[in-house]
Parts: sequence; C-alpha cells; structure tokens
Amino acid sequence: MQLLVLGLGYTAARFAAAFPGTVTAVRSRPVPGVLTLDDPALPAAIAAATHILSSVPPAPTGEDPALVALAAAIAAAPAGWVGYLSSTGVYGDAAGAWVDEASPLRGRRSGRLAADEAWQEIHPEARVFRLPGIYGPGRSALDRLRAGPVARIDLPGHVFSRVHVDDIVGAMLASLSRGAPGVYNLCDDEPAPGEAVTAFAARLLGQEPAPLQGLGDARLSPMGRAFYGECRRVANGKMTRDLGHVLRYPDYRKGLAACLEEMKR
Repeated sequence: MQLLVLGLGYTAARFAAAFPGTVTAVRSRPVPGVLTLDDPALPAAIAAATHILSSVPPAPTGEDPALVALAAAIAAAPAGWVGYLSSTGVYGDAAGAWVDEASPLRGRRSGRLAADEAWQEIHPEARVFRLPGIYGPGRSALDRLRAGPVARIDLPGHVFSRVHVDDIVGAMLASLSRGAPGVYNLCDDEPAPGEAVTAFAARLLGQEPAPLQGLGDARLSPMGRAFYGECRRVANGKMTRDLGHVLRYPDYRKGLAACLEEMKR
C-alpha cells in the first residue's frame, strides 16, 4: 500500500507513522527533499497512490490549498481510500446539545465548511474525519501547564469534546478496511468543561489548580475566546458502530494519565 499525505501536521504524522505501507509526504511549504503542493511530479504521485490523506487546513482566504492545486488529479485518482481531516467546528454552536454526522452544518468558519463539503464529493472513496480538540504526547493540558499558568474559565454548562491522537489514528486505520465512504466524528465518550480538564492535569503534575475566573477576566486570544462562544457535545456512535474502533482513551482522565506516563520516559 502507498499512502500520499498532503500536509504532515501533528495528527497526520502520527497516522503516517502507523500506516502499514509506504508513505510519501507533501508539504504546503518548501522543505528540502519533500514534495510541495505545486510540484510538477505530484500528479503522478497521486495516480500511483493507493491511499490519499489531506490534513491541509483552509488558507486565511478561505480556500483549501490542496483542492486549489490538485482537485482534478485527486478526483481522477484510482486510490481505494481518500481521507480528509476536518473539524467538528463545522457544526457551530448547538447550545450544549449532541450533534452527529447528520446534524446541520453552521460553523463560523466558511472556509472549513466549504472544504469539508468539497472533500465529501471529490472522490467516491472519500472519508471526512471531523475532529474536536486534539491532544496527545507533547500537546496536552500537561504540556501547557508545564509551560506556564493556564486560565480556568468559569462558564457553567459549557463543555468541549476532545480526542486523544492515538484514537484518531486507530479509527482511521480501522477505516482502511471497514466502514463505507462518508463522514465520521472521531471523539471520546465524555464532553467536559475545559476547566475540569485543566484541574485534573494540574493534580497529575502535583500542582494546585488555578482558581476559576470569568471569561471577561481571562487574558485569552481572540481565537481562544471564540471557542467559548460555541458549545456542543459530539456523538461518536458511527465511529464505534461502522468502524468498530474501541477507544483506548474514552475520557480525558485516561488520556492524560497516558500522556503523563509518556512524559516520564
């Protein structure tokens, strides 16, 4: 099997490392010895790939760089599996209600919405994986706390869904042989308040959790503040039922405990 990966970020790199075959990586920015999206050799690489994955996010202009450069080649590819890493942000604010793959799309980022829908239609073997907050080794609440203080926002009723990167990889590997083309939410079983996750991580590190503070008092970036403007619980039943993936880390407590063990190695 030959996997072509467009964009080798945190999650795509973990999947590429676990893929049971040859991997060719493509970067959106020039890296010595690595193909770029405008490389004239890329259409041939697409035609030779048995599996194609894009993790390239939309540009600030709203366009998907991978689709702008390669839509025709991907649409005509003989690959038996085409994947795209999207975001559960496409569901927008659900006022805390559960959303699944059939829920309406009303996210605030039109570029991500357009890319999500375009990748669903680009190829008969396309699979769109909608991801919530991603954490894992080197990228978790533990790492943020080690780097400095982390605000705990007191916003009653507000929750986030999240997923350990190894469960994303596990579900995607399962999709190589199970599940029809389509959309899949990849997330854990327990949407939870961000402040509870931070408090648990602090205790794992032997720290006293920071006191709760109001959203208006926290020094958050505009992007960070925008996250608190949406609240939804993401359902993963299709992942479990159709892909047969059993979560290694069904909640943040088990996932963070595993991250801590890796930190100690």
